[in-house]
Amino acid sequence: MNRLICLISIAFTVVAGAQNALKTELEASYNGWRNSILRKDYASWKKWTAGHRQMEVRNRIVSEKQSFPAAVFALPTPPPSLDGLTFLNAKQKGATAKAAYFGKIDFGVGGNPTDNLLVFSFIQGRGQWQYDRADFVNLSALPEVRKELAAGNLRYLEETPEAQPSGVVPSTPSAAQPAPYIAKVYVFCPGREVRVHVNKLSRHRFANTKEAEIVIGGAKDGQNEVQFSARSLEGSSGKEAMTVRIYLMSQVAGVKPIKIYEYLAKEGEAVKPYATEYFTVDAAVAAKLAGK
Repeated sequence: MNRLICLISIAFTVVAGAQNALKTELEASYNGWRNSILRKDYASWKKWTAGHRQMEVRNRIVSEKQSFPAAVFALPTPPPSLDGLTFLNAKQKGATAKAAYFGKIDFGVGGNPTDNLLVFSFIQGRGQWQYDRADFVNLSALPEVRKELAAGNLRYLEETPEAQPSGVVPSTPSAAQPAPYIAKVYVFCPGREVRVHVNKLSRHRFANTKEAEIVIGGAKDGQNEVQFSARSLEGSSGKEAMTVRIYLMSQVAGVKPIKIYEYLAKEGEAVKPYATEYFTVDAAVAAKLAGK
């Protein structure tokens, strides 16, 4: 029995030691990335940012016709510090890892932050962990989860797939050319998952939401392609309304966005499970965007 207790103790010590080592490495990665943002240091940002994320950020910026890399550092709020937050856990699967923190997450916008959850994602590359992204979970609608995490109960993290490392390293997208016209895809899809591809380059996934995202590569002169697929989610009636739209955004002050494409299914109407459709940017549309 004493030997069993000793073995269990050794195993626990090894696991705890491995998690502490991983925590130290991941925090060094996040702090390196955060400091690069605060100092506006592009070389450091490249060092600490996962390769696929670098290209995704670059593609989004050129698709918004902003200056790269200057716009990398034009964030609406500074990245939050880990100071004062409670470390919950760190997990690794293959070349991916997650680290979770709980507490009053300060985005530098003032006010009195409440206790919420922050989950960081990392990718192993160039011989070190590199920062990928952060997922902020507002626990206002999950008061029981907030109580559990405050008490050290990590059930929510264990039962939430998004809080676990997947082991899959995302592929690096192709470099997008600067957008001729800035475009956004808007989807309203209660009870459904909708996937949208624009010009076979910009890929989007929406689930039970109302949301808009920038179209990578933007819209081009002439014919543009929109592909979408839709499927009902568990618990839905299958009769919910659905909308897919493409808007063109002007860079001229006071010129409103142009709705260049729309697929609309009203409540109770049949929804196309899949479609390939088109919209055209002609001289008249270009003139409107230019404010003429």
